[in-house]
Parts: sequence; C-alpha cells; structure tokens
Amino acid sequence: MTVMVTGASTGIGLALAHALLRDTPHRLVLTARAESLARFGEAGIVENERVALVALDVTRHAERQAAVAAAEARFAAVDVLVNNAGVAYRSVLEHVTEEDFLDQMDVNYVGPVELSRLVLPGMRARRRGRIINLSSVGGMMAMPTMAIYSASKFALEGATEALYYEVRPWGIHVSLIQPGFVHSESFEHTRLTAASERSNADLGEAYHAHYEHMTPFIARLMRRAHATPESIARRIVRTIHRRHPPLRVPVTIDAWVFGYLRRFMPRFLYHWLLYRSLPGVGRWGDRKALPGPYPDPSPPAISVEKAAGR
Repeated sequence: MTVMVTGASTGIGLALAHALLRDTPHRLVLTARAESLARFGEAGIVENERVALVALDVTRHAERQAAVAAAEARFAAVDVLVNNAGVAYRSVLEHVTEEDFLDQMDVNYVGPVELSRLVLPGMRARRRGRIINLSSVGGMMAMPTMAIYSASKFALEGATEALYYEVRPWGIHVSLIQPGFVHSESFEHTRLTAASERSNADLGEAYHAHYEHMTPFIARLMRRAHATPESIARRIVRTIHRRHPPLRVPVTIDAWVFGYLRRFMPRFLYHWLLYRSLPGVGRWGDRKALPGPYPDPSPPAISVEKAAGR
C-alpha cells in the first residue's frame, strides 16, 4: 500500500510519517515545501526503497501534478492520500484582505481538492483507494478571530462530504479527521494579517480586546489539551486500516463534545452559550475597559509605541 502525506515534515504530518514507518511496511510518499525537506533528515527519516521525499507546495498547480506523477512513477499507484498540509490565519473578518483569504483557501481547501482530483482516476481504475482530509473543530464551529480559517475548513468539509457519496461506487473511501485542541506549539505559527498585527499591538484599536483575550485563551486550551500529534496520528492509521471508515472521525474529546452540542442543543441556545463563554466578551468593543491610554475617538488611533512616548 502506498500512502502519500502532505505537510509531513512537522506536527501531525511528521507524527503520522513515524507511525506509518512503524506500522506494516507501507510505501510512503512524504511531501513538504522544498525549503522544509531538510526537516526529514533532522527527524531521522531518509529516502530508501519504501520512502520517497518529494517537494510539494500544495498551492502550486505544477508542483501538485509533479508530486502525484512522481509517486505513481516510483510506486505505481497512490492507494491512500492524506491531505494534512494546512495553515491558520488569526484575524477578525474586517482585518482580512482578499490576498489573505485566497492564501488561506489555497492551502486548506484548493490544494486538498486538487490533489484528490489528481489521484482519483487511478483509484477508480483500481476500484479502491482512500482519501483522508484533515479538518478541525474549526470546520464544525467558528471562533472569533479565526473567520477565514473556519471558512476554509467548512469548505473542505462540504467538498469531502460530496466526494464521499460520489466515489463509493468504485470502492473508494473518503474520511474527515476532526482534531480539536492539540497539545503542541502549532498555535505559535498562526499567521496574523497586516491589519490584525497592528490591532494586536494598538491598545486603542477597535478590535484590540478580541485579540488580547482570544490569543492567550487559545494558547491555554492548546497547552491543557490531552491530545497530541502522536495520538492523532495513531487514529489516522486506524482509519486507514478500517474496512469501512466513517465520513467523519472526531479524534479529540472537544471534537466529540462540540459535535454533540451542535447536534442536540437548540441552535439559539448553542450560540448564546458559546458567546457567553468567550473570554472577557463583556469588555469587547469597550476601549475604556482596557488598561492603558486611549485616544479621543475623533483623531487617528495612536500605536503602543506612540502611547509610550517612543
């Protein structure tokens, strides 16, 4: 069995690579951006008769085609595609540019969908195959300051659900892995847009309190989570081996909890509860409640550096 994993040089992807190497002798096609390939050697993974390391930026059409072609030339087929590569922007919707939005969608949605399209002809010809897409609790519910991240995961969930029905006649199984908060440092790599970075630094900016409260809140949840990249990798391996894998596979406790809340709680109560649970939400939009000096509403907002006299 040949398994192709995107974004395999770090995080869940790297944990999955190690798990698959320990598992039955799969043939592995591990991909990462060209500048990240050296991480495989640092992690003790080298090319050999069952491992191919392939440069792949999932946002580039030519690289997607070349990576799938290289996998099929080396191992004759891609039996399992794991779309793991992803990125997250932290920004309120008003602070997102079209360029930010398209970059988020290209990595988390367009890349996985296009790679799936490339491997499907071979899977249909063999009448078997697996496509596993890494979703998130962010694809089940949306959080403030993570609007376009959730948009990309909601889109991936919708496309994957449609694909689940479309390719079943050929014996192809499609699954969504849904992690929630994971005990890792991945939140430190979340990208800020130019506007969200300015707001995060400017005590007088309208959305400053959103970032001030949500950033440490998410960090605490990540650090207190019991799930790890390794535990999620083990669930992915089990999903690969299941005879009839389900469409959605929640792999953390919070993913199960939010799934049940959305299913059984009245929607108005669900949204009221989540809103009231947001950290410091009673002070959002009220700059006077925040520490530090604030400008009069009429002049332009001053930055932290100017407020401090620097």
